[in-house]
Amino acid sequence: MSTAIRELDTDRIVQTVEELCIRANTRLPDDVKAALDAAEASEPWPLARQTLGLLQENLCAARDQSLPICQDTGMACVFVELGQDVHLSGSLEEAVNEGVRRGYEKAYLRKSVTADPLRRVNTGDNTPAFLTVHLVPGSGCRITVVPKGAGSENMSRLAMLKPADGVQGVKDFVMETVRQAGANPCPPIVLGIGIGGSFDQCAALAKRALLRPLDCPNADPYYAALERELLEAINATGFGPQGFGGRTTCLGVSIEQMPTHVACLPVAVNMSCHVTRRASAEL
Repeated sequence: MSTAIRELDTDRIVQTVEELCIRANTRLPDDVKAALDAAEASEPWPLARQTLGLLQENLCAARDQSLPICQDTGMACVFVELGQDVHLSGSLEEAVNEGVRRGYEKAYLRKSVTADPLRRVNTGDNTPAFLTVHLVPGSGCRITVVPKGAGSENMSRLAMLKPADGVQGVKDFVMETVRQAGANPCPPIVLGIGIGGSFDQCAALAKRALLRPLDCPNADPYYAALERELLEAINATGFGPQGFGGRTTCLGVSIEQMPTHVACLPVAVNMSCHVTRRASAEL
């Protein structure tokens, strides 16, 4: 039986990416806001609670005045889940880049992308976007924009552990990464952790883990328990909001796992700060 092919005009992709760039930079996702609210309500340290209150004031100002919730409006990481029964009218990559260009210009968002990693010449429009495409069954198209700032990105790490290191080795690496980061990533943080795959896929897993809402644990009870254990251990470090001390160092831990070679145990930690930004739309 033949399947009807859906035609999707890339102009819709341009418009959607433009809107998502603005929304992601000015509105915190509901799950992250809820985690901040809960942290402020339960934080026992006065200075930490006051700091969380100031972060909340910043979020309200950004929402009310349509301003960026963080001065680092980040690299535009764009994730597209494209149905295999979709035919695009033009170039997906060009459409995404044009949407990023328009969104960052329209909302006066800071442009932070350099054309070359060593010569450091700014592209002037925050392109190119960092595009990840997954082909999925059906005729839908889901786009998620994740503005990723460098303060937390610079604290991210990847290790190729030995299989004999096991789950304890994974825990130790995650905790070492958090301790080395200290206050640099503007805690409270959110951790995306990738376990398995190959060297490159493990890093991609860690970033993809940040797409999962904080109130949605891993579907595998084993990894869901590991997420809870790591969250408790990180908050027990006492770094607290902005490194001023307290119980709220981390708002959430999300793990994504995949098969790997029998002689490998790749682990990646992708770090995000309390303004873990993402916005999605279905086309």
